[in-house]
Parts: sequence; C-alpha cells; structure tokens
Amino acid sequence: MGNAGTKLNFKQAVLDVTSKPGKLDDEAFWDQLWSSDSVGSVSDVFAMIPAEDIRQLREHNPKNLATLCYKAVEKLQNARDSPATINSKKVINCVRLLTRLLPFLLEDADWRNYFWSPIPSGDSEIPLASLLLGVLTDLMFCPDFTVSHLPGQPDKVDDLHRLESCEYIWEAGVGFGTKPPQNATHDQNRGEVLKLLLTCFSEVIYLPPADENRMRWISRFTSGENRHALPLFTSLLNVVCAYDPVGMGMPYNFLFFNDSREPLVDIALQVLIVCLDKDSQPTNDDTGYADNYFINYLSRIHREEDFDFMLKGMIRLLSNPLQTGYLPNSTKKVNFHQELLVLLWKSCEYNSKFMFYVLKTSDVLEILVPILYHVCEARNDPSRVGLIHMGVFLILLLSGERNFGVRLNKPYVTKAPIEIQPFTGTHADLLVMVFHKLITTGNHKLQSLFDCLLTIIVNVSPYLKSLCMVAANKLVHLVEAFSTPWFLYSSVTNHHLVFFLLEIFNNIIQYQFDGNANLIYTIIRKRQVFYQLANLPTDATNIQKSLAGRKGKKQTEIVDQLKSPTAPSAPSFSSGPQLAEVPGVAAMTGVGPSTSAASEEWAPSTEWAEAWKAKLPLQTIMRLLQVLVPQVEKICIDKGLTDESEILKFLQHGTLVGLLPVPHPILIRKYQANAGTNHWFRTYMWGVVYLRNNDPPIWYDTDVKLFEIQKV
Repeated sequence: MGNAGTKLNFKQAVLDVTSKPGKLDDEAFWDQLWSSDSVGSVSDVFAMIPAEDIRQLREHNPKNLATLCYKAVEKLQNARDSPATINSKKVINCVRLLTRLLPFLLEDADWRNYFWSPIPSGDSEIPLASLLLGVLTDLMFCPDFTVSHLPGQPDKVDDLHRLESCEYIWEAGVGFGTKPPQNATHDQNRGEVLKLLLTCFSEVIYLPPADENRMRWISRFTSGENRHALPLFTSLLNVVCAYDPVGMGMPYNFLFFNDSREPLVDIALQVLIVCLDKDSQPTNDDTGYADNYFINYLSRIHREEDFDFMLKGMIRLLSNPLQTGYLPNSTKKVNFHQELLVLLWKSCEYNSKFMFYVLKTSDVLEILVPILYHVCEARNDPSRVGLIHMGVFLILLLSGERNFGVRLNKPYVTKAPIEIQPFTGTHADLLVMVFHKLITTGNHKLQSLFDCLLTIIVNVSPYLKSLCMVAANKLVHLVEAFSTPWFLYSSVTNHHLVFFLLEIFNNIIQYQFDGNANLIYTIIRKRQVFYQLANLPTDATNIQKSLAGRKGKKQTEIVDQLKSPTAPSAPSFSSGPQLAEVPGVAAMTGVGPSTSAASEEWAPSTEWAEAWKAKLPLQTIMRLLQVLVPQVEKICIDKGLTDESEILKFLQHGTLVGLLPVPHPILIRKYQANAGTNHWFRTYMWGVVYLRNNDPPIWYDTDVKLFEIQKV
C-alpha cells in the first residue's frame, strides 16, 4: 500500500509542475520527483506521465518544463560531483524522467534548441546539451553506480575527474585484458543511462535529412570533448562481442536464471551503431568536431586477437537463432540480429583489415549462413523487408573481394533450418538457391533487390568450381523467367537482369568450364530459352502483342509471374517504419546503367529494344551450343543413351579450348558508399531502434520525420 502512496506523490508532483507555477523554488517539492521510492521502473514513469500531459506542459507552462529539465540535469551534475555520497535511485529517476520528456522537446522546432542554450560553466559558457552529455559519460564510470571498485583503490571516490576510466572498461576484449566481476545492478544502471543517451541522439529522426543540426548530439558525444570516448567505445564493443546467451549450455537455464546482461547488450549495441554514423562528421571543420572518435577507434583496430574476438562474438550471436537443442525451445534466443548486421557492416566498411581478416578464413561462411537464414525466413514478411536488404547489401560488400568467391566452394553441411530444396553441394549452391527463393517466392517489395542479388552471383561466378544440378536448374530457370517478351518489355530496366545472368554463364564457361558439367548440361537441355532470346521479336506489333495481356497490371505484379505455383502468398498487412528508397545497384557499385524508377510516360519502342538486344552477350553460349549440341546428340544416337549421368560424364571430359571467343576480363562490381546508401542505412538503423524500444515505447506517438510510421 505504501508503494501506491509514493506513486501517488510522484503523479501529484508531475501534476503540480503542470499546473502550479509557484512551486519552482521549493526544493522539497522537487525531491518528490526523484525521491528513492517514487518509481519502481522506467515503465512507471511512462505510465504516470502520459504524452498529452507533457504536450500540455510544453504549450501552457513552458517555464515549468524548462525548469523541470534543468533541475533534472542539475541533480545529475550534483551526483557526478559528489560520487562518494551518490544516491543511485535518485540518479536513475532523473535519467528516466529525462528519457520520458526528451522526445517531446526534440519533436518541437521551438524546443529543439533548448538544450543548446548556453549556461555558465566555470569562467565560460557551454550548451546544456554538452553539460548533460559530460555528466552522463562521467556517470558511466562511477564506482558503486556503474562500475565496481578496483582492488587496492579507496572505497570511496571523491572526484570522478581524477579517475582513470580506461581501468574501468566494462568487459575484457579489444584493448582490455581484465575481466571485471559482473554486477546486475551496475548492468541495469548502465542500461538506463545508455537509454537516455540514445534518446538524446534521436534528434535525427525528427529533422529532415538536409538539416545541418540533425546529428549534433552524436557529433558532440563522439568528439574529443568526450574524455571517455575510448573506454566507452571499447566497453560497448566488448560487452556485445563477449556476450554468450547460451552460457553453460544447460537446456532451459534461461527460464531459471535472470540474465542481467542481455538488456545491457541490447542497448549497448544500439548506442554503438548509432555513434558509428558517418554523417556525424560535419563537413566544415571549424566546429572542432570533425573527428568521430568512435569511427576512428574502430578503423584503427589491427591485432589479430582483437579481430578474432570481434568475429567470434558476432558469429556466436548471429548464429544463435539457428541453434536448435534436442529439446524444443530449450536454448535462449536473442533478437538483436538486425543491429548485429549493421555493426558487422560498419566494421567491414571502416576497417578494411578486419574485412580481409573475415575473408581470410572460412569463418566468412559462418557469417554467410546465418545471413542467408535470416533473409530467407523474412522473405514473406513486408515488415522485415529492411532486414533482407541489409543482409543482401552485406553479401554485396563481401562479394567484391575475390576471396569470398573462392571460399564459397567449401562443401555445405546442413546446419541451418533454411527452407530450400535438399541438395548436396557447396556454399555457392546454397547462395544461388536462397537468392532464387527470394526472387520467386518473396513479396513484390523485394523487386528492387533483383539486380543486387544477381550482381553478387556475377561477382563470385568466375571462382565457382562446381555448381550442383539443383542450383544449375535454378539459374537457368531465372533466364527463362526474365527473358519472356512481356517481362522484358514491361519496364525500361528489366533487360538488365538478363545481362547479369548471361554474364554469370559466360564467367563460368570461360573460367570454370572443367568442373561445371551440371550447368553446361542444363544450358544444353534448355537451349531453346537462349535461341528464343537471340531471336526476340522487336517489331512494334510483337511488342504490343506481348504486352496486350498485361494491360492495367502494375510493374510490381510482375514478380507474381515468377512465383512457383507452391509459393505461399504474402500477408497483406504492414507495420513499422517505411524505409528510404533503396539505392540501385549502379548507385551502390558505380558500374552500369542507373536502375532508378522510370517515368510513367515511358513506352517500349523498336529502337530501344534493338539497341540493347544488339548488345546481349550471347556469343559464348551460342558457340558452346554450336559445338556441343551435335556431339551430345551424336552420342545419344550412337550409344542409345537416355541416361543423363552418361552425358554428364562425357561433358566432364569435354573441352572447348580454342573454340570459344577470347575470354573477357573479369568485372567485379564493388560496393561504394554514397549519400543515398548512407541515408538508407540511417533510416533502416533508426527504424530498427524505434521498433525494438517498445518497453517502454520511447518515441511512440511523437512526430517522427525520418520515416513514416504505419500503425496496424
């Protein structure tokens, strides 16, 4: 009953702030707001202060709201300045209150600059935002609050400024060898402070992409102004990469023991990826914040043992949802694979040595398989389209390196419950089959990804020693589907897909003919597809005829024609953030024609069709068919063969040396960062952060601009 009373006090204090201007100088009144027993959890604060109360306070009593925020920051500052007598509960309640209020200040143009108004600090003035960030970062390394005392150090610390925070890094790993004792209370306090930091950084979701100020909180935090930048970066990275959700591996152990570490790992990962945002480095250097220290530190990691620690941690966590014990649901599952993919992306993008380390061993396949599992599983869920894009972009980044293609030749032993036709083959076969599945059974929002999926296969194709029969059939099926006249003539860019597929076959025929009898056999068996493509009618009458049956159909429905008859239909609901427009593969790799959406007025013409048809790279395949088809037919007649294994045996020993056109140079399309892709990643990352912070729902019901929220 007493607890209900204190909650009432808290609620009453909030109401008084809203309605009574005279309370502002009464210290006892303010104490009710942070008093130890008022609030049991951050959810209490959200429940007791509804959105409409905050907006009312903002509109009708702005002075009270300003004072409330200032008092909360002041309380945190006092706690930082007297760490020996810190009252953890009061500090945490101030943090919770600010977490609740901040989104409503950031959504409002007039209030956004409140935290950037100067306040006295020593002999000079600094923005209130800088004071708050400085206090919060100091509190992250405060003994008895967020870290444990070190052996041999005094029990009480009087001045946090004299503390060497690099000795208090939260977890062993990169740049820190000592494993500190784990303390559930400290983990919880760290998590609450990080949640407030993430809320400060979220100004970016309320401003248009062109606004210079949208990243200012992140810029300050990741700059030299943050004296704890290095220990904070390493703490966040190490906490994530050292986490083992399964622990001792006892079945169902997570049901009996409360894991204080998982919520911390979750929020630490989100803060880390948000701080690694490239645009947090302003273009003009006058501000002194041009250097993002987090990106700088990530790019300078170079020791093999650090790379090993990071990679093993990411593999362990990415693979976690794939693990199935002997007993159903007996292992703990974590849900932050989307944020992990962003961290992996940023680690590869900012640290080329790390990417080469990943590609140096077959560990890269331990990353590839979980990514393929996640994208395949999400293919029919419109709300997880972003996850599929993220996974595919990561594979595109890796596919730009020769080593990736070479590693794919390793035999695949089924580890992951990926929904594909059973096969015996390599990781390359797995990649082809999952991509075929995305194209033929995914929802039509994935159509913008088709060129990207095929670009990846083009990039690896010169190194694929032996495709299995199932994968060979899937690739030729795509040519069959993409080369029908109605598909080629229904969009200005659809023919690009056929060019990619022909490039894949040309690379394999020219560079890996010897081991690829399955693919050669499939091309011979399906030769009519290639003959028809070579003889594609391009006169106006035929173009109109092929489109006649499709009048009134949208371009998005084209994907339905590719679906196999057994494909389940995608559910029609949609929820969560709408992503930014997906950059085309030409924008992402700097190679080839732009595949941006064509204008509504475009119509196929004979000149247009003739122009690209003349460039179809069919010479190699036509020469192969010209040489091999008569030989195969002769063997079948002479030996009365009907068994494909005998034909395959013949093809395995065949050769086309000297008979094919001169091999073309290998063209690899490497990913190149640009403004469009950076904007897409930022939108995706904040969309994930928005959706996953639902307890409490930090940004719910506020005026978000970065993406559109669709409510189900």
